[in-house]
Amino acid sequence: MAVAGAREPDRKVAGGVGLIAAIVMLQIYQGYTLSVSGVASPWIAQSFGLDQSGLARLFAWMSTSAFGSMLLARMADRVGRRRIILASLFLAPLFAAGAAAAAHPLEFAIFEILISALLGGSVSSAIVLLAEELPVETRARGQAAAALASAIGGALCYPIAPLLIDHKWSWRWLLAPCVAGILLAPLIGRMLPAQTQWMRSHESGNATQSSFWDIFHPFYRRRSITLLVCAALDTIAGTAVNGWLYFDAVSIMGLAPEKASVLVVTGMIVGMVGYPIGAWTSESIGRVPTVAWFGGAAWLGALAFYWGPPGPVSLPMLWLLASYCWFKVGSSIMTVGANAAATELLPADLRSTMVGWQMITGAAFSILAQTLIAALIAPLGGLTNVIKYGAILGIPSAIIFGTFIDETRGLPIDVAAKEKQWHEIRALKTAAAGAAD
Repeated sequence: MAVAGAREPDRKVAGGVGLIAAIVMLQIYQGYTLSVSGVASPWIAQSFGLDQSGLARLFAWMSTSAFGSMLLARMADRVGRRRIILASLFLAPLFAAGAAAAAHPLEFAIFEILISALLGGSVSSAIVLLAEELPVETRARGQAAAALASAIGGALCYPIAPLLIDHKWSWRWLLAPCVAGILLAPLIGRMLPAQTQWMRSHESGNATQSSFWDIFHPFYRRRSITLLVCAALDTIAGTAVNGWLYFDAVSIMGLAPEKASVLVVTGMIVGMVGYPIGAWTSESIGRVPTVAWFGGAAWLGALAFYWGPPGPVSLPMLWLLASYCWFKVGSSIMTVGANAAATELLPADLRSTMVGWQMITGAAFSILAQTLIAALIAPLGGLTNVIKYGAILGIPSAIIFGTFIDETRGLPIDVAAKEKQWHEIRALKTAAAGAAD
């Protein structure tokens, strides 16, 4: 008995390592696949004969994938996280093959919408699965590993695309690794746990009793609305800061394209340091301070970048590089804390649904942000001024998160999500409905 008892922690550790490894592979694949269309956009436009407006319309249509991601996130609370992940890993490569062979922009857009919807749903399932299955002391580290893997995957396209173009190969070959991703499905299927907390909750009947709108139930309303408000503000700020950074650096600040590329890639690489830091701060000082303090500080770095170096600074490129790295590191730290908190604040039958709501909020406010940017350029005196005002919105988001979100550090996930109280509320509602009948 003593030997068996001694081995149980080892099995849990091994299971946790296997789960993290599986999610890391999934996130690298997701990060790479979702970055292809952005990295290849100049050649996509050329292939399909699109001007800048046409390309913008194509990407606007592709952003509707968030609706599919939200649907899949809800399904994950109904049929299980594992099924959504494996179905997405099987179907997304098939649609990637379709996108690679597309002869018309509408065909390409449809395939990309399906790919993004599937991978968005699988990612929401993945980060929820980490929260549910990892021990309390390693949950934040698991979220950090997932976020870092996604960032690495997203960066892989940047060195590959120039190599293809230099060798006169089509941009469509960027989708080859996406198609080959189908080989990951059986491997990740073996690594994901077969018996999960969701399954135990489902078997008890709790997972089938909630509705899509239950995140707005009075019991969770403060948490849910706060998360969605923060998602909206961060999306507007992030769309302004990230979406126009390269254009602003080259066309307005006057940097050479090579210098601007070095700036962006360096910021991405240095920013990855923030993920392990975010894991440490989330476990040491808490999820809420990590988001509120480091998130707020991150947007100050963005403001420093767009305000530019003060007059006496002799090396403006160094100022831009330092402020951009400051922003990327702070954003990475904030992401870990936010993901850890968001997946711990709602019960098992609403956890993926909440992530889906955040995705659709992000998509809607991204479109709104681009519309506002276009409308405000003239009234506010130029693009850079609009971006500055947009970046400021990230600071109240950090303050709102710090004020209204409950700290969950060190709590078992069912305690953090108030599962027991929620199930009691559902049971009372069911009993009342039965008595009324």
